[in-house]
Amino acid sequence: MAEGFVLVDKPGGWTSHDVVGRCRRIFGLRRIGHAGTLDPMATGLLVVALGRATRLLRFVQETAKTYEATAVFGVATDSLDADGAILSQEEMRFDEAELRTVARRFLGVIQQVPPMVSAIKVEGRRLYQLARSGVEVDRPARPVEIHSLDLVEVTPGMYPQVSFRVTCGSGTYIRVLADDMARALGGRAHQRRNVVHRAWRKQQPPGRRRQAGGVAHRGRLDRRLRAVEEGIEH
Repeated sequence: MAEGFVLVDKPGGWTSHDVVGRCRRIFGLRRIGHAGTLDPMATGLLVVALGRATRLLRFVQETAKTYEATAVFGVATDSLDADGAILSQEEMRFDEAELRTVARRFLGVIQQVPPMVSAIKVEGRRLYQLARSGVEVDRPARPVEIHSLDLVEVTPGMYPQVSFRVTCGSGTYIRVLADDMARALGGRAHQRRNVVHRAWRKQQPPGRRRQAGGVAHRGRLDRRLRAVEEGIEH
């Protein structure tokens, strides 16, 4: 029976559950899980565990993750990403020095309010299910840790696009981080792109991960299984 970890390059439009479902069909296993839920629009590394390795997922989830994201400042959506309905549009003007000063405020342990469109459960229901029904509930802020936050590129305009790279702890919502930075500058923002670059200590180059949509048969994934013991090394 196959067991271990598979590092999947998740394409946009797939949910983490979609990836698990595909792996279950390929391996003929029910005991499969993943290390942290990615937004459907997010792309990049998703760690999938098979068999006994599922017992180690909590250790993998505690590993810091690195994302590269792009946010549009001045445009707010109900989901805080490009898939949501636009709530407001207002021109934003700021210089890069101001943005860097604001970004530094978000380093370390910060308080973050989870978005309504998320997989967090409240009284037995996922927040995104409530959001689809038009219901909004109070969400208490939760502590998350930002290890590093670096600006990659700022494209000026009425609605500036800001690309940044962040390494953070488990439970961090990058789209909330982008919106919180915009709020600190007097506006709002939504996430246009989000790529997971690192969520595994012994990182595998992106070109050697297996994209979920391109998996043709079990043999290909068998050769990419990482040993159960590697999950313990986190």
